[in-house]
Amino acid sequence: MSAHDHAMDSLVGKRSAELLSILRIVAAYMFMLHGTQKLFDFPVASFGPFELMTLAPGLAGILELFGGALLLVGLFTRPVAFLLSGLMAFAYWMSHAFREGGFWLFPISNGGDSSILYCFAFLYIAAAGGGAWALDNVLRKG
Repeated sequence: MSAHDHAMDSLVGKRSAELLSILRIVAAYMFMLHGTQKLFDFPVASFGPFELMTLAPGLAGILELFGGALLLVGLFTRPVAFLLSGLMAFAYWMSHAFREGGFWLFPISNGGDSSILYCFAFLYIAAAGGGAWALDNVLRKG
């Protein structure tokens, strides 16, 4: 191991559980904003009137807001993250993959880049857990 690798390991590696929590919290907060946009036209208007029994914005908005809130606090982290990862995979294939720009080479041009990123970030969180600062840790101890 080089001196540079050792320094990075000391700086970042020893804080991986905390950094995982920061990733979870930031991703969940950003994800919740997609839900508030769909459900409440906040912070910016998006889809028009809310209809509960629609896939988007209805069900997707509910899962984004409430699933995101559960992830934000780290409660039921693994199953919720897995569910939201699947939601984002579904969203990509249903709403983005076959738009102009194609699905592999140019996901930014078909608007699917954030769906892909959320899908894999949530899949990682489903595998790794909520990190150091998750309510799941409190429930496990109690």
